[in-house]
Amino acid sequence: MLYNVLVVNPGSTSTKIAWYEGDREVFFKNIEHNEDELERFARINDQIGFRTGAALDALKETAVPLDSLDAVVGRGGMIVPVKPGGYLVNDALKAKILGGTLMPHASNLGALIADSIAAPLGVPAYIYDAVASDEMKGIARITGLPEVVRQPYSHVLNTRAMARKYAESVGKAYEEVNVLVAHIGGGVSVNVHEKGRIVDSIEDDGGPFSVERAGVIPLSYVIEMAYSGHYSKKGLSKKLRGMGGVKAHLGTHDLREVERRIADGDAYAKEIYEAFAYQISKGVGELAPVLGGNYDAVILTGGAAYSNILTDWITERVSFIAPVVVLPGENEMEALAQGGIRLLNGEPCHTYAG
Repeated sequence: MLYNVLVVNPGSTSTKIAWYEGDREVFFKNIEHNEDELERFARINDQIGFRTGAALDALKETAVPLDSLDAVVGRGGMIVPVKPGGYLVNDALKAKILGGTLMPHASNLGALIADSIAAPLGVPAYIYDAVASDEMKGIARITGLPEVVRQPYSHVLNTRAMARKYAESVGKAYEEVNVLVAHIGGGVSVNVHEKGRIVDSIEDDGGPFSVERAGVIPLSYVIEMAYSGHYSKKGLSKKLRGMGGVKAHLGTHDLREVERRIADGDAYAKEIYEAFAYQISKGVGELAPVLGGNYDAVILTGGAAYSNILTDWITERVSFIAPVVVLPGENEMEALAQGGIRLLNGEPCHTYAG
């Protein structure tokens, strides 16, 4: 059966929506929200009505009637505790998001916007492969401070989708392969997928620096910055997540611009870009021992994986672990749609109980 699925993916300053007929994307809109629009709202959760209205207005551009929808799938955010896969948006899930106990993040709104659109139509609203999906091994949670327990925040949605795609390409099920997946975008995370389960990961502020994030910095430096009197908590957080990485060094987050500078002979741009690849390679190598080096492939994905220069440098350093496969793009909309279709086709759906 050919299902019609609407996908909703809220980001910090945008809400992306897409309409799929089966695997075919028939409509996509990136609705950008300027800072003035969002600053009217004291909390991220207060943006639900505004973003839902913007999505419905954008859908008026389509010739497909809303009453032909079979499901709406929203991005799953920092919701805990959840497993990978699909969850029906129920009262318990909505209460958890609205309760104010979750890490504030625009992706948390995915479930609420999806439900706001789906409920009047009498169709299910789902989330799929939420950011905080947790299958991490117990030993991987332990840190050097008993009161600090590692949480598995990473690019679960895209890394699972690309692990599935790789498995299909070699004629296997996702549950039959072991892969290391590095998502390289505004943030960088690396995941270990062991036969269908993400058993360990490096979160996007716990490893390599990225296009806009500082990554791991020796704690003594961070402590000095925090108590220097030059930063508020919000200001230092923004410096580390949003104003760090390649952007901090080169003043741009556009990797095409960085590559143009390199082509024009900019030695510093080349050094920073190669350091970016070097750190990602170290992140992949850091997780290699988790399965004793027993991997079918190393997968490089995310928007920055479109850069051949970058992926070639990484491949040179990590191909000793396993063959390197490059599957570029964030692929979030496609991954959400495919997840929704699997649920409509009978894949078991989790029930959130709080």
